[in-house]
Amino acid sequence: MQRKLCLSILGGLATLVSAPVLAAGGQLDLTYSAVGFFAVFIFVIAYLLVMGEEYLHLRKSKPVLVAAGIIWVTIGWTYIQHGIPGVTEAAFRHNLLEYAELLLFLLVAMTYINAMEERRLFDALRAWMVRKGFSYKSLFWLTGFLAFFISPIADNLTTALLMCAVVTKVAEGDKRFINLCCVNIVIAANAGGAFSPFGDITTLMVWQAGIVKFNEFFILFIPSLLNYLVPALVMNFFIENRKPAALYEEVELKRGAIRIVLLFLLTIASAVACHSLLHLPPVLGMMTGLGYLQFFGYFLRQTLPGSLARKRALAQKRGDEEALKRLGSVVPFDVFSRVSRAEWDTLLFFYGVVMCVGGLGYMGYLALVSDLLYTQWNAVYANIALGLLSAIVDNIPVMFAVLTMQPEMSHGNWLLITLTAGVGGSLLSIGSAAGVALMGQARGMYTFFGHLKWAPVIFLGYVVSILAHLWLNAESFNIYG
Repeated sequence: MQRKLCLSILGGLATLVSAPVLAAGGQLDLTYSAVGFFAVFIFVIAYLLVMGEEYLHLRKSKPVLVAAGIIWVTIGWTYIQHGIPGVTEAAFRHNLLEYAELLLFLLVAMTYINAMEERRLFDALRAWMVRKGFSYKSLFWLTGFLAFFISPIADNLTTALLMCAVVTKVAEGDKRFINLCCVNIVIAANAGGAFSPFGDITTLMVWQAGIVKFNEFFILFIPSLLNYLVPALVMNFFIENRKPAALYEEVELKRGAIRIVLLFLLTIASAVACHSLLHLPPVLGMMTGLGYLQFFGYFLRQTLPGSLARKRALAQKRGDEEALKRLGSVVPFDVFSRVSRAEWDTLLFFYGVVMCVGGLGYMGYLALVSDLLYTQWNAVYANIALGLLSAIVDNIPVMFAVLTMQPEMSHGNWLLITLTAGVGGSLLSIGSAAGVALMGQARGMYTFFGHLKWAPVIFLGYVVSILAHLWLNAESFNIYG
């Protein structure tokens, strides 16, 4: 009896773990093979390590970089065993090209943001808010709205960190209020990033893929705004009506700060023009924009001695010892030092994710998932479910998987997955880069469970934003891209 049972179990496993099947185009279907299951196992282990970053203090790029290497080595070895070497090279290069375009685009954007930070633009904004001595309610709404409207231009991570710095400085160690404000900032930054091609990596991926045009993202403005306002209005009732003491802080902008902002806007315009008018990749415009910044950096360095001499003469005339001391420690502007300060862990994590998901897709798993979600389910329900998944799994692999699957769906549904993947991460503090970063910056004051207790009202905002998109942009669900 036991022998028969063992044989039946082994027979079942043999059926489950089948040999690779040669599909169309010389590609192997590895979805039900031992090799395929091994690759999925490696990816799951890597992603569990990513999710435990806060507790393990292990950079999230490390596990996915190793996992990507193991998955593609496994694919290459399997194809060699089946006598079809060289086929996988084209697939790997295709994924690498997609990553390279996004890497260079993000690198330029991060360099500009770092240049603005070095010129003290964000410090000046923070100092102005601190000096004004806003009430708690005013501070709550001001930081939320600024996060919502800055994140479409700057990335949502930088915006969230800036607003969190203001709150922690003004709120006098009030843990309850700081936690509430941080939850509000995370929701606002993620919602603001969802209606702009530059607001989040996921929206950038959709735009660069040519699926949604630059101006079409802006029809998500009202759904994104509602996603922020609904939970904010509820949280507003839990804020004490008091006013913290105003703190005086004077911040002087460094030379060229405003001109760098204008150059960044010109860079964005160049990227949009390349994509929309010339049908060239947006990264061409962004890299040209990096050239603008390099030329401006050269101008700042060449004119620095004359500028310092004028400022030193004025300071001596006023007898301002502080200014003289400050002028003595001025360091020339260096574009490459700004490049080196880019968030390389995020960029390398992005490489690992693109390669892991691309490898699993090449094995055939994304076709399986696409059939389940977009053939057996309604596309609307599939996109809503994927948005909820992005609260647990980072929205980058979710969006890259959808783009790789390329399901046939309307513009309205492509915009829906852009919205849900962008704002779904707000449901949990670990669901977005902004939330994870703020847990580190406001450690002990903004926590996972402090965010979790507001999940019901955040979910309400998620539902309202989806219903608003389905209603306001109903005609877009009949237009296929």
